[in-house]
Amino acid sequence: MKRREFISLLGGAAAAVWPVGAQGQSAQRIWRIGFLRAAPPSESELGAFLRALAARGYVQGRNFVLVPQWGDGNVERLSELAIAMVNQGTDIIVTEGTIVVQAAAAVTWTVPIVTTSAADPFMGGLIKNLSRPGGNVTGFASMERDVSSKVFEILKEMVPGLDRIAVLATRPVWAVFASGQDQAAKALGIEYRFIDMPRPEAANTAMLQAVAVGAKGAVVRGSPFFSPAHRRLIIESSAEHRLPTIYERRDDAEQGGLVSYAPNIQDQYRATAEYVVRILAGANPGDLPIQQPTKIDLIINLKTAKTLGLTVPPTLIARADEVIE
Repeated sequence: MKRREFISLLGGAAAAVWPVGAQGQSAQRIWRIGFLRAAPPSESELGAFLRALAARGYVQGRNFVLVPQWGDGNVERLSELAIAMVNQGTDIIVTEGTIVVQAAAAVTWTVPIVTTSAADPFMGGLIKNLSRPGGNVTGFASMERDVSSKVFEILKEMVPGLDRIAVLATRPVWAVFASGQDQAAKALGIEYRFIDMPRPEAANTAMLQAVAVGAKGAVVRGSPFFSPAHRRLIIESSAEHRLPTIYERRDDAEQGGLVSYAPNIQDQYRATAEYVVRILAGANPGDLPIQQPTKIDLIINLKTAKTLGLTVPPTLIARADEVIE
């Protein structure tokens, strides 16, 4: 998707601030779909969501308007953004990330909430039963906390002599992943250090700290809090400090990151669109099961590996879903 196409998508979102009557479609209900994120989505993520809605007969500007509340990566603003969204009269709220869905659920018990991805499938206690969550929250769990061992294992396989890993994240995100990473590190016989990266702009400082503590590899957590520009900054900082780093988004590997390992987020946005349509048609979100990914994508950037002086084992290349050369 070209940049101007992305801007046109946002132009449609801007229509959300106008009354329905002002759009000349008073004869047909225009749904208000809230989109709450800690940072703006990528072009591919937003595009996948809107195209999936259109394929199901929900065309932006005709059947619905997008009501976006996108922060600047600051966790502390989430409550403010969630309140603003509810006050705008949204019919349904789409979120991404455990912390974001918690912020939305804290301000409304009636507006349906669908999360595209959450590391914690129980949403920090919001969900009691995955098959029938009850309440107003449903959606898709990324299960990233449960693949921590695989993330560490991939880095260990790629980096000779790796015995210490740095995990870069904000403290709230760190709390979601900590237990899974403790178990993974112990099982693999490696150490890891948490490096606080409170804002994406602190990426360079965080990478410096990782090198200073003797880390030979790094894991970046909390991608819903990073805009595409923020993620590029993190990738550039990793390259500058020659620190092999694994990411949570396919886009990151495609844009120069060494490797990514995570569910396909575009697929999850497309699936989210299906849940949104079902709920707008009358389905109860509490009756829609929390779904988990059936496939985790491994993307390896061999060009970046060569720049870092790494030889990726053939066994790892054979397991990759995509190899960028």
